[in-house]
Amino acid sequence: MAEERAQLTAKRLCSRPFPASRSSQKPAPTGRTHQPESLLDASAKMVAEKWPFQQVEERFSRIPEPVQRRIVYWSFPRNEREICMYSSFNYYSPEETAAAAAAAGGAAVPGDDENRLPFRRGIKLLESGCVENVLQVGAPDPTAGASIDDENCWHLDEEQVREQVKQFLSQGGYYGSGKQLNSMFAKVREMLKMRDSNGARMLTLITEQFMADPRLSLWRQQGTGMTDKCRQLWDELGALWVCIVLNPHCKPDEKVSWLRQLKKWNDMDVCPLEDGNYGNELPNITNALPQSSNQNQESLARPRRTVFTRAMEACDLHWQDSHLQRIISSDFYASPSYQRESESLLFNAHGQPLWLEHVPTACARVDALRSHGYPREALRLAVAIINTLRLQQQRQLEIYKHQKKELLHRGVTTITNLEGWVGHPLDPIGCLFITLTEACRLEDESCMDTADSSNDLKPATYQHVAVSGCLDSNESYLTLAMEVALMGMGQQRVMPEGLYAQDKVCRNEEQIIFKLQELELDEMLVQVLRKQSIILLEGGPFSGLGEVIHRESVPMHTFAKYLFSALLSHDTDLAYKLALRAMRLPVLESTSHAGDVSHPHHIVSVVPSRYPRWFTLGHLESQQCELASTMLTAAKGDMLRLRTVLEAIRKNIHSSSLIFKLAQDAFKIATPADIPPDITLLNVALELGLQVMRMTLSTLNWRRREMVRWLVTCATEVGVRALVSILQSWYTLFTPTEATSIVAATVTSHNTILRLNLDYTQREELASCARTLALQCAMKDPQNCALSALTLCEKDHIAFETAYQIVIDAASTGMTYSQLFTIARYMEHRGYPLRAFKLASLAMTHLNLAYNQDTHPAINDVLWACALSHSLGKNELAAIIPLVVKSVQCATVLSDILRRCTMTAPGLAGIPGRRNSGKLMSTDKAPLRQLLDATIGAYINTTHSRLTHISPRHYGEFIEFLSKARETFLMAQDGHIQFAQFIDNLKQIYKGKKKLMMLVRERFG
Repeated sequence: MAEERAQLTAKRLCSRPFPASRSSQKPAPTGRTHQPESLLDASAKMVAEKWPFQQVEERFSRIPEPVQRRIVYWSFPRNEREICMYSSFNYYSPEETAAAAAAAGGAAVPGDDENRLPFRRGIKLLESGCVENVLQVGAPDPTAGASIDDENCWHLDEEQVREQVKQFLSQGGYYGSGKQLNSMFAKVREMLKMRDSNGARMLTLITEQFMADPRLSLWRQQGTGMTDKCRQLWDELGALWVCIVLNPHCKPDEKVSWLRQLKKWNDMDVCPLEDGNYGNELPNITNALPQSSNQNQESLARPRRTVFTRAMEACDLHWQDSHLQRIISSDFYASPSYQRESESLLFNAHGQPLWLEHVPTACARVDALRSHGYPREALRLAVAIINTLRLQQQRQLEIYKHQKKELLHRGVTTITNLEGWVGHPLDPIGCLFITLTEACRLEDESCMDTADSSNDLKPATYQHVAVSGCLDSNESYLTLAMEVALMGMGQQRVMPEGLYAQDKVCRNEEQIIFKLQELELDEMLVQVLRKQSIILLEGGPFSGLGEVIHRESVPMHTFAKYLFSALLSHDTDLAYKLALRAMRLPVLESTSHAGDVSHPHHIVSVVPSRYPRWFTLGHLESQQCELASTMLTAAKGDMLRLRTVLEAIRKNIHSSSLIFKLAQDAFKIATPADIPPDITLLNVALELGLQVMRMTLSTLNWRRREMVRWLVTCATEVGVRALVSILQSWYTLFTPTEATSIVAATVTSHNTILRLNLDYTQREELASCARTLALQCAMKDPQNCALSALTLCEKDHIAFETAYQIVIDAASTGMTYSQLFTIARYMEHRGYPLRAFKLASLAMTHLNLAYNQDTHPAINDVLWACALSHSLGKNELAAIIPLVVKSVQCATVLSDILRRCTMTAPGLAGIPGRRNSGKLMSTDKAPLRQLLDATIGAYINTTHSRLTHISPRHYGEFIEFLSKARETFLMAQDGHIQFAQFIDNLKQIYKGKKKLMMLVRERFG
């Protein structure tokens, strides 16, 4: 009986000590009197601990009421943290939980179901004295607690878990639902930290609902990917399962049961893949484990990896390795001093233990220890992993030194890691960082972590805590956290395949940097920063900041921006060296090498023909631009550094839009509102703008006009020499149209003269350059630049004549009637009517106006040209009428011209040296006779054309048209006879159109 009771007592514990030598019991305080419990309380407490009250009621029919009340009393938890944990399936900070529980004790929560609040019934118990603390109102239901055979202390309402998850999933991608599900994941971690086996059960229930999500089959059928928010939830689910199966004290049968369930989910068709791609070649999680001797080599390439694959692989891991046990059991585990001279796989030269394991796998162990409530053990293993990474980094540097000359000569390298640590599904760097910084955090110890540190209510503050067992006074858990974060982000790694995997790399990097920025840089952290930065610069192919990187290496722009900002005030030269090195983006270079150089020390290398699509390229380019902008801002006033940054931009940034953004940023920084501009940065802005002009000169860019205008503004700020320069070299920067209509026009404008306060000599120099530009552009593109050239050359007679001659020479071949009419009108406006007439005549030769084009846009130009000719005199009118007759077949237009020419006498313009008779012109004589005959002929032809396809609804319009025709016929001497014959012919030819002909007879006889 005594044995059985001891076993039951052991089974009721939420946890067992780990490792065996560790004791979680604190010595009892001395100097206090202890009041022993009554026999009733002791008995009731034991019953409440071993059986749910429901079983007590069923088994014993008659229990005295005082005994029942004490059993109920002891059925509620006394531990505040357990009350908080089970009061809601959502995670809250301790402060929020206390407030929520207190509020729930006093009033109902709107929208919550009566049956879903186990503490509602507890209110009565509080009033009757069965519970003594308001927080206990939110505790689990004592009537449905754990039985003797259960390994958890409290009842888990499984149906409620299922319903909540199902409800949140049904809400799709709404922000609130994702937040609630993340809160439930955090609740699972909270349970694991308290070593409550309900954590695994709750995660199983959540996973079942995730796998039953109807959207999975829909996404699979449609071939569309799930949303990013949903994808992140699945990632957290997979990571939690890795943490569950790596529980250092789980039983073998539990692990077998979990593996069976994971395989079942994994084999379902709708099970999401790890990164959304089939055929992905990633190392097995158990790769390079010292304890695994029977691993299958074929597992190094698994064609189908789901979100549960890593958890299934983790089931093969164990904690029985003696070296591992010693590492996590003691802060002072070290090799004997006499062994430290020799090479060892277990210890470094200082005797500190190493843990040689696939890094993400080793970090998953750290996460498991930390999550299952073993923070000290997690810290010890994290330190061993970092010491291992340091040793590997040192050996990599030695390897590179021997091969540096050859690699630099070839200019190519290999990638040592197909599976980068940043963006990895197990988040190894983030795991180590959180584990180490938690030990240094200056906050309430009862505060529990969340899945996302950005949700913390207060910004975290940290202090240096010495590494246990380490003799180096400059080393703390905080410096180790900084060091491992820099190592991880500086690792050269291949860009993964797939949109989500690539996006995850960027997101994870930003998360780590956000955490790094929380650290207040002191002397110790700056030393780590400087040391790691130098190692990364000298790290060769093992570092993303090495001298030579692979074409598809993940860029370092975001990381380098952090390093630059952090180092700038401590080591300026190093900061610029890092940032300039990181500016490269080799995947965009036009020339690429055929393949990678093989490296004897690499375990795996990239397949040379693998060139995936870079989905996040736009984001990466913007980060490259941000890095450059940060350097430009910092280098303000330092021409040497600005030149260096400028050259890096020219060499590495290939997007004209991004360079334009940099130019605008530099201009804005260089020209503050209330102080004189910084000429050094202003010159850089101008040079960037000039590069943009050259890049976009022969390519389409919808912002090109904005870019051109901005460049002129920038050059104006720099000064008159910059304006002269862009005018003289316009052909390398602008199209002829841009050069004349925007650049030259703006440079010679009154506003520019006032802005620069130019003297006469400077104004003349700009004007001369503008005229030279105008003539060059007119020669190159007369169609679009002739008018602008004439305008720019107005004040210089020789230049104006030259421009006019260019127009005349181009008129017969390269110019349209509309362009010529526009220039002709300009000439008339400037007081050159004869030149306007000549250009109008040339325009008429290019025009062809059909009989039915009575709304053609050129009609006004034709009428203007004829009016101009008429005003100049009879000779000019006689010259243009044959051109009009040849070009215009529209009867209404011809009749309009004829009527205007007969209303006034020609030659009213009063050209000097000409006599004007003042007589009206007769339609029976040239040149109007020719126009009259052409007009009558046009009416006859148009009439027959309209009658071919006329409909009854157009009969009225046709009769009005004939009326206008009669007016024109009557302008001839025998016009009435001609019109009568014309009408008779119509009646004879179209006698089948009886109704129409009847209308013709009624109107015209």
